[in-house]
Parts: sequence; C-alpha cells; structure tokens
Amino acid sequence: MKRAIPVLFVALVSTALPGQDKIPGPVSGTRINEGYVRQVAKSAHAWAWPMMNINARFVAYEELPAPGLAGGVLPVAPPNHLSMLRDYIEPSERAVACPNQDVVYGQCITDFSQDAVVVQVPDFGDRFWVYQVVDQRTDSFAGLGKMYGTKPGFYLLVGKDWKGKVPEGITETFRCPTRHGALFPRVFQSDEPEDKKAVQEVLSKINAYPLSKFDGKVKTTDWSKIPEFPGAKGDAEVKWVEPAKTVDVLPGILDDVPPLPGEEAMYAQFRAVLDAVKKDEKLKEAFTKAAVDAEKDIVLPLFQFQHYGLPLAGNWTTQVNGARFGTDYYTRLAVAKSNIFVNLQTETKYFYQDLDAKGERLNGGKNYTVTFPKGQLPPVKGFWSLTLYNEHHFFHPNDLKRYSLGTKNKGLKANEDGSLTLYVQADPPDEGKRSNWLPAPKGDFSLYIRCYWPEAAITEGKWTPPAVNRVTPQASRNG
Repeated sequence: MKRAIPVLFVALVSTALPGQDKIPGPVSGTRINEGYVRQVAKSAHAWAWPMMNINARFVAYEELPAPGLAGGVLPVAPPNHLSMLRDYIEPSERAVACPNQDVVYGQCITDFSQDAVVVQVPDFGDRFWVYQVVDQRTDSFAGLGKMYGTKPGFYLLVGKDWKGKVPEGITETFRCPTRHGALFPRVFQSDEPEDKKAVQEVLSKINAYPLSKFDGKVKTTDWSKIPEFPGAKGDAEVKWVEPAKTVDVLPGILDDVPPLPGEEAMYAQFRAVLDAVKKDEKLKEAFTKAAVDAEKDIVLPLFQFQHYGLPLAGNWTTQVNGARFGTDYYTRLAVAKSNIFVNLQTETKYFYQDLDAKGERLNGGKNYTVTFPKGQLPPVKGFWSLTLYNEHHFFHPNDLKRYSLGTKNKGLKANEDGSLTLYVQADPPDEGKRSNWLPAPKGDFSLYIRCYWPEAAITEGKWTPPAVNRVTPQASRNG
C-alpha cells in the first residue's frame, strides 16, 4: 500500500515535466532567507524528535561497560546487549515516562552498523509475554510474543543492508529499516510473592547480544548480579532531546533513517537548509531559535493526553496506530513525548485520561470512581490494568506501593451487583474498599488503561473504558 505524501511538501513532488526522468529538487548553493530557515527548522524538529530521542539513548548507553542498572532501577546496556529487571520497575525511574508495574521490563538499544543482534526467547509456558521491537521511528518491525504463537528459540535482528549468512539455529530473521532501534521484553507477573519467585527462572533466559557472540547455546544470566551505574534524578523525564542541538544532530538522523516513499522531497528540503546553515552563522542562530520555539509551542503541549488522539466517550482518548505511525508525524511525536515505546494495537491497546466525566482536570483534591459494569471488564486474552501517573507521568510514591490495579491484583472486590468499582483519590476510602483503592497525589494526575492482547471488541472500538466520575468524599467513604 502506498504511503501518503507529507502535506507540508506536497507541492514539491508534483508530476515531472514531459521528458524528465527525475523531479528536480533544491539547487545547491541557493541563498535562503531566515524566514524559510525558521519554517523548515520547526517542521524538522517536530518530525525528528522521536528519532533524536532514540539517538540520545544510544549515545548515553554507548559508553557503558556492561549490562547493568542505572540508578539501581533502570535496565541499561551497551548497544546490542540486553539488561533485565527481576521485578517491577521502581517509582524513581526517570528515563521513560509512563512505565507500568504489570510486567518485568528489559531494554536493549540496537546499532545495526555494528552487528546483527540475536534475541533469546525461552519457554514462557502459560505466562503472558511480548518483546517490543521497534526501529528508530518507533515503528515495529518484528512480531515476538504470546499473541504471535512465537516458539522458544533464537531470533535474529539485522540492519537494512545486512548481507551476512544466517547461522544454523536461528528460527526467524527480522530486518530493521534504520540504523538504530530498540528491544523491550515485557513479562507479566502478578503481585503474589510466589509468582515473583516463579518468574525468575524464565527471566534468566531472556537475552539479546551481538551475532558475533552466538554459539547456538542458551545464555543464562543472573540479573541480580549485574552492576549499578549512576542514574537520573529529579521529578521529570530525562531531557533526551535538546532543541538547541537539533541543528547538529539532524544531519545524522537523516543519514541513519532513510526516507519512506514520499518523503524524499522533505529530506531534500531539510538537507538544503542544513547546508545553508553550515555556511552562515546567522542562519544557524535562526534555525536553533526556531527549534527551541517548536519544542515550546509544538512538543511540550503534547505531553498532555488531552491534546492528541482519538476522542472517546467519557473524555478518554486513544490511538490506533501506535508502533505503526508511518507518516503520521503528529501522533508519533505526541506518543514519543507523553509515553514513548508503545506496542502495536494488536499487542497492547492504550486508553488515556486527563479529565473526569465533566471535562475537568483530574486532581487529587477531589475523589473519583471508575466502575466497570458486570461483564464489562476490559476484554483481553492477556491482562489489563488501570495505572495512575502524577503530573510528570511517573508513579506517585505511596505507603501501599500501589500504582495500578487490574488483573495482577487478586484481592479486588466486586460490588453486590457484579460490577467492579475502583476508587481513585488521595485519602484512603472506607476499610472495606481499600483493596480497590488507587492512591492519588494532591495535585494533577492522569489515568492510563493498558489492555494486553486485546480482544476484537477493543481493537474494533466496541468496548471503551467507563467514565471517571467525581464523587463526594462522603460517598467514596460510605458508598
């Protein structure tokens, strides 16, 4: 299927004149004024933001000596190597906004200019699992998970120009269209201590490493013995993208991320402006200022879920093309800014919420309920959860160490009519309702529903989440 041509540059790719084999592009050496530089710089910054984000992670991890834990909480490793957690991610993590405590995470940033990457898939039995595998555009290029019927074995990730020989013992090969990419294993575990213990054996057999280290044998790693490295601190996510540096980083992005069909004219415009900027300091200043303005005017507002996505009943929003953005630059940017590294819709369906049923901002100064009618829990083959994030899209520390509710919580109590009510508020509800309490901060917060391996009712839009209703403190205590 042909991809849509970016609207911004559609006039630049009109039909060639008779006798022309190739449509002409910008002429090298042409003078360009500051206004045009600013216009292109804003578009370029917004377009390239997700790719610059992944590039910055690669640069940060490139100097690591071995797989380990940044700040003792985030799995990090040198490019083409994997690091795994052994339990849910901790609230102090600041490298990826909107983490979850439904799965045990791993992380591997890839560089296919160095080598191909072998991915180990152990036998997960009945346990839900999925490996997210994305290119530098954050689009998926491999299907590995329970929903795919993936068999235990070795799988190979290779670059677009890789011409090596696939060794014996590799089950399947996936080709990445960009230099960099990312791999994120996600393995379900419940809150039960027995399950947290039981999952350790399979976690030890999850791995990824350069093809040069492949010997056909399963590599087992005790992830409890990996080293710790300094990690990010503060309230907000690491600032992976520095708009003041876009002018210097963008040329490499254009080299590492080949154009999709229809993007050739856009790339030509970006390169022409960058060429002019290299020769004129005033134009470089104009480009940089425009990128900084684009960060403020375009990127930052997209941190709020209410500013993008498809609107649903009850002020929920969603997106249907996660990890398959193609030329939907706006949604790709919005997801990258607010909750980067989402799965394909068929792997995980996401629902976002900043507002209550009346359209008012969710805030810990008020009490809320989310009630799923009898028989209307999220229809999934995997599992579901409702997670609460503070204003920075991270967990709000609380005494219960509870940041989500859902399938993993075996103690949830249904109402007499079979419905399930979850209580979202800062202060604890009545004792009998505390198993269903999701503690909130005193300030603004957001809610987020994940449906892993969703049924068709979800992917076809026939099921959507119930509204978030504001209730009086008395009602939330006494029902």
